[in-house]
Amino acid sequence: MTDWPRQPDSRTCGPSSVVVAEALLAGGGHGPWPDFERDVLAMHRRLTGVRDRHGRLQLPWPRMLGTPPWAVARELGGRARRYRQAEVLAALPTPVPVFLGTRWLPRHVVLVLDERDGEPLVYNPAVGAVVPLSSSRWKRRWWAVLPR
Repeated sequence: MTDWPRQPDSRTCGPSSVVVAEALLAGGGHGPWPDFERDVLAMHRRLTGVRDRHGRLQLPWPRMLGTPPWAVARELGGRARRYRQAEVLAALPTPVPVFLGTRWLPRHVVLVLDERDGEPLVYNPAVGAVVPLSSSRWKRRWWAVLPR
């Protein structure tokens, strides 16, 4: 069984999902995760700041607002799209970040890894486990970051 890491704090679900996605895409990611907290916090800084071609921070994004989907798309080389389950499942086995929330705004990021009988199975960094997407307390599905 895979030992899935938990996000280090309440604001790092997005970068936690990206760190896991990058590890899986690189052929690893099945634990252990010795530097997970350090890697997630560094990713959070990278995702919430817009940098120019020389690496200088230009327009910081307030980390308290969460991780913007366009930053996740830029980091993973994908594209942010409105959530459509058929598109997300068609993208598998590539990990797909999905933004969940209330009907007013997105609040949480999970990573779709697989499906069972049409139900997306996600790495949920808040609990550090792979669970059905429907088990999330956030019921509105906002965006998915699909591979190009």
